[in-house]
Amino acid sequence: MDTEIELKFLVSDNEVPLIPALITQFAKKVSNKPAKNLKNAYFDTPSRELRALDIGLRTRCNDDDCEQTIKLAGEVVGGLHQRPEYNLPIQGSRPDIHAFDSNIWPMGVQLESIASNLFPIFSTNFIRRTWLIETEAGSEIEVVLDKGEISAQGAVEPISELEIELIDGDRDDLFLLADHLLQHIGLRLGLYSKAARGYRIADDKPLKANKTLGVIKLPRGCSQEQALVATVNHGIQFVQKHEQCYLDAPSLKTLKRVIDGVSLIRHAFWLFEEFVDKSSTESLRKELKWLLSELGWVENAIHLKTYTSKRHAYYKRISNAPELAQVIADMKDVQPTVTDIEDLFHCSRYNRLILALTRWLLDKSWRKNWDQNAITAAQSPVETLAKRAYDHDWNKLTTLYPADRAMIVKEYLECRQPLENMLLSGHCLGKLYDKETRQAFRAPWVDIVYGIYELETLFYLRKLCEGQPNEALQDILVWLQQKADFLVSAMEQSRQASLNSEPYW
Repeated sequence: MDTEIELKFLVSDNEVPLIPALITQFAKKVSNKPAKNLKNAYFDTPSRELRALDIGLRTRCNDDDCEQTIKLAGEVVGGLHQRPEYNLPIQGSRPDIHAFDSNIWPMGVQLESIASNLFPIFSTNFIRRTWLIETEAGSEIEVVLDKGEISAQGAVEPISELEIELIDGDRDDLFLLADHLLQHIGLRLGLYSKAARGYRIADDKPLKANKTLGVIKLPRGCSQEQALVATVNHGIQFVQKHEQCYLDAPSLKTLKRVIDGVSLIRHAFWLFEEFVDKSSTESLRKELKWLLSELGWVENAIHLKTYTSKRHAYYKRISNAPELAQVIADMKDVQPTVTDIEDLFHCSRYNRLILALTRWLLDKSWRKNWDQNAITAAQSPVETLAKRAYDHDWNKLTTLYPADRAMIVKEYLECRQPLENMLLSGHCLGKLYDKETRQAFRAPWVDIVYGIYELETLFYLRKLCEGQPNEALQDILVWLQQKADFLVSAMEQSRQASLNSEPYW
């Protein structure tokens, strides 16, 4: 068995010619291997039994030499892929799963049934160029460039990937090489394997943006440190997934999901601050803040899009006020373009941030300069943190959202961040509690957050209207106030119901 430890990058055609020189600059010694034309077929059953177990079964042929490969469930952190892998030679291009050691299969797998129902799901065919390099520190790294295509059900997607795999030596050298490449060419860290992409094409299931952050999966009986790792890894993958979703189908709401993923990572640094010293996250927090600033226009852009959508009541009102419609059109014209965002996701600074977060997790950088208090906190059950954090958030909320008086629009707008922080803590640690009870408690607060978003949409349009002498704009201001009053009335009902609910923790 081999365990791959590799970083995967997506590379554009115009960057490919620069790769050999950059490898040579970095390495102490470089050996070129002959290029190979690799034809691969991926097998599964009609019910996708292997996919359900996160097992990949592949045959690969180079001329008359063929092998079969099993890849078992592994770990993906950022762009780093670690999966147990088993390879065996075969005659022809049909796999024989009985040839693998029976001990590799998960408990309960119906091997006979799977073997009798295997068929090719999709294929990947590409030209592979390989460089084997030796670093100054003596590590061996294999650099592989694959150019070709994935084919399934008559559909085709291009493959243009650069993979760097640690063969022997120090994992730090793998990250140093990755950073060297990212400083000089526009690579993107790849979250999805060729197999994952192939299954999506074969099953006609394109990547879709999430509606929420979801609840982080936590190991049973996990420590605070394990919860930190799970949370930050979830955040990194959430950002990367929605980066890819945006590139597949550009959408402002998808960019908002990227912002949500970044917010989750930043929140995790605060949530686990008992053992995550600020000094270990200082550079990461600076870069996350930069990324949020690059996307700081997105929420206002969503407001503007709402105003110009025929599905919303705003459209008719604004279309009767040409001056306002022109202001909105002018503002939309100066927003970053799809190309600008594509450039952001391909730029060195963004991808080095994802790489740095990945390395921070793998190296457990928060352990540097630990004292006994930090060690004790990290090793303690996460339940102790959950109750303390939830009590803190709840006490703050009941102060900001007092039950004994009514709240006005301005107060709701000012209280958005503390409420979102409480909900983020729920995303991080909610798995510890009963799902139905948790969701019932959170639902009114989620409704209030959506209400605040709607208030911000109203408030932003109000700012655009104020000071305009046009009578149509004055009519819009009256209408906006009526909508705000109605919305606050509904939010007040949700708030009172929420404050009277029994906390679930």
